[in-house]
Amino acid sequence: MERLNTEKLHTSFVPPTLPSGPIVPRFYTLTHSDMTGDLYLTIGPEYNRPQTSGWYTRLMRDEVLGEWREAEKGPALHVHCHVSGGWILGFAGTRDAIFRRELPLALEALRFGDGEFFEAQPGLDEAPVFVHFHAKEARYDRVETWGVLSDYR
Repeated sequence: MERLNTEKLHTSFVPPTLPSGPIVPRFYTLTHSDMTGDLYLTIGPEYNRPQTSGWYTRLMRDEVLGEWREAEKGPALHVHCHVSGGWILGFAGTRDAIFRRELPLALEALRFGDGEFFEAQPGLDEAPVFVHFHAKEARYDRVETWGVLSDYR
């Protein structure tokens, strides 16, 4: 797994979401710059649509979105990756491979960028991570379990 360069991670919070909580609603919008390698993480009560609405981001659709959901067994983090469908660049197989290669780094960025939250809610480090790969091709359209948050500490 490529290690996160914390100096290139820029985290911001959208009120009323605080670094310490709440658990729900809590949404993550993670984008990056191909030119600088910087990562931009917004944590708020919903996805940061303006962050993903630029022409380049809309064309590439390589953002990683995440949200906490309550379930019978407790909270779980659900992460969403857009593999195919709509107006995007790249073949589904290639995009799937890129997401799989970069997803551990993205999850590490979420975990690090929201570190104060995990200090305030230590039990969430053992919450499951479900990754939703969204694609129009059935073989790439699936949900997988990617361990627990502490795997990305």
